Amino acid sequence: MTLSNPNENFAKLSIVIPCYNEIKTIEAIIALVMAVDLPLEKEIVIVDDCSTDGTREYLNTISSPNLNVVFQAVNQGKGAALRSGFEHASGDIIIIQDADLEYDPQDYTKLLAPILTGKADVVFGSRFIGSDSHRVLYFWHSLGNRFLTLLSNMFTNLNLTDMEVCYKVFTRQVLEKITLKENRFGFEPEFTAKIARNHFIIYEVGITYHGRTYEDGKKIGWKDGFRACYVIFKYGIIR
Repeated sequence: MTLSNPNENFAKLSIVIPCYNEIKTIEAIIALVMAVDLPLEKEIVIVDDCSTDGTREYLNTISSPNLNVVFQAVNQGKGAALRSGFEHASGDIIIIQDADLEYDPQDYTKLLAPILTGKADVVFGSRFIGSDSHRVLYFWHSLGNRFLTLLSNMFTNLNLTDMEVCYKVFTRQVLEKITLKENRFGFEPEFTAKIARNHFIIYEVGITYHGRTYEDGKKIGWKDGFRACYVIFKYGIIR
């Protein structure tokens, strides 16, 4: 089913940015998000997951009319940070943005298009389709992403190419119809399984990707992969 109406007046986009120890990139990503020209009012919601590298202190020094900073009391993980961000978001459409520089906010326009035209309820970015530029990095990491996407597709009967991608865009009505529980990177397969269960219309859009190394600060690891498998089995369905 689709909840979107092509004539519906989407007035505001909420960009939810979970962050943990991103002092090297947080200022730059905020500037990039603010610089994007969109036909919607923008609201930026940053959730600091109890950073210890100075990110928290930096976020305490900035203010803007369209910027809302939320500080977690204890470190809980990306999924918990996103739930806090969603609670503080007031937009008609919500997009998830990582705090590093792997994903380019200039892709917002094409990510939003299927929703703004009433074709989709949810849009996934994809690092594996399209002709946009991608940094060449880890073979095993890429294989792991593709395996988890395949496993997720088997249980949800979707044909996604990049379930683990950061860029997920959805209307507020979608968020109101699902309950999210995963605290860490299990958020990705949980969200995917629950939107599949609700039969929302999903589109994929090719995006640019400038992946970073573990030396650069990449955080996801093999333990998160095992958790993702567990979440797929727990919430996945065959339909």
